[in-house]
Amino acid sequence: MIYQELSKIYYQNRASYTVEYENRYNSPDTIRLDFLINEKPAFFVQSAEISNIVHQILRVDKKVSVLKTSLPGVALEQFRKRCLIDEIVLTNKIEGVHSSRREIATILNELENTVDEKKSRKRFWGLVNKYFKLRANENISLETCGDLRELYNEIVLSEVLEENPQNAPDGEIFRKGPESVYNAALKEIHRGTYPESAICEEIEKAFKFLHDESIDNLYRIAIFHYLLGYIHPFYDGNGRLARFILSYLLSQELDPLLAYRISYTITEHISNYNKAFNTCNAPRNLGDVTPFLYMMLNMISISTIQLEEALLSRRNRLTGYERIISILPNGNNKRMSSIYDVLIQAGLFSENGISTKELKGFIKTSFTTLKKELDFIGNHDLLVKNTIGRENFYMLDLEKLDSLV
Repeated sequence: MIYQELSKIYYQNRASYTVEYENRYNSPDTIRLDFLINEKPAFFVQSAEISNIVHQILRVDKKVSVLKTSLPGVALEQFRKRCLIDEIVLTNKIEGVHSSRREIATILNELENTVDEKKSRKRFWGLVNKYFKLRANENISLETCGDLRELYNEIVLSEVLEENPQNAPDGEIFRKGPESVYNAALKEIHRGTYPESAICEEIEKAFKFLHDESIDNLYRIAIFHYLLGYIHPFYDGNGRLARFILSYLLSQELDPLLAYRISYTITEHISNYNKAFNTCNAPRNLGDVTPFLYMMLNMISISTIQLEEALLSRRNRLTGYERIISILPNGNNKRMSSIYDVLIQAGLFSENGISTKELKGFIKTSFTTLKKELDFIGNHDLLVKNTIGRENFYMLDLEKLDSLV
């Protein structure tokens, strides 16, 4: 990145530090926010490099949309679930909260089977449920402080209370006490907005910026993510809340599958993510949030590229496997061929396989007949079976299939 952080210029050449700041802040390419960072007006520069990243994101996003049309519905649905599990496990991991893939898969399975939350009482239910609803293009109101608190209550409050009841919001909407972010050495690296009246004022300004249609959508999404982190409105759960909102906003702007990939990319580049926050929070950076914008757009770009690569490689493998179904046991039979095809898709695109209920729906048969056919495949040592809760999931053993070929 040619664009240099102001805080670095301060140490390298103090004579040009103020001049550079004035040039950036007053540039015709600069967007100035109605928001103060360390008492300095926030701004970002719409550089040619940043514009190029946005164009690249949009180009790859179109490729993903076209690529998805070449994939079967079973494959896409299985891949969506797999990515959703990734997203939730990793957004928790970023905050140091452990959640297993099986734990999240169990909740997802219960949601698909409309299990009552009160009867289930599993942790992370609210978070999984909210991500699950993104695929239905659910509209989430993000207009007021009350909207933000309601969303917080839905997705992370129960886990925050379970981890430490003292971290419950104690203000009218947010926290009423001060709160800081510390590094691994317990050194304070950022102090959140305080008191609560200031939190409410800044949240309202952040929402106003988010809805300013005169500014590019991706710019607004990225900078809003930073503003939430800077304000830090709750004692705990801010990161998970902010990344869910990031996923939701990206699902409205780009292919919805990307909403289930962003935490994966952030985890891969967590040092860059944290550094961008620290850089823009530094007083000597004088409110310049361009480094964060650049970082976040790069994250989105990497996510779109990795999504395209993941889908493309699986589609190519699927095409290869479909060509050899006929050599599998009873593979020339039309019904068995269909079952093999769905089980191959499950092996390539899913987390744990396809459920008996889903498989029955695709094959259009009775449970008794389906069980006989699955037993037949299992007797030839080609079937992988996983049990999650009370549900069985199946996929073809692709390693065994490779050895047969």
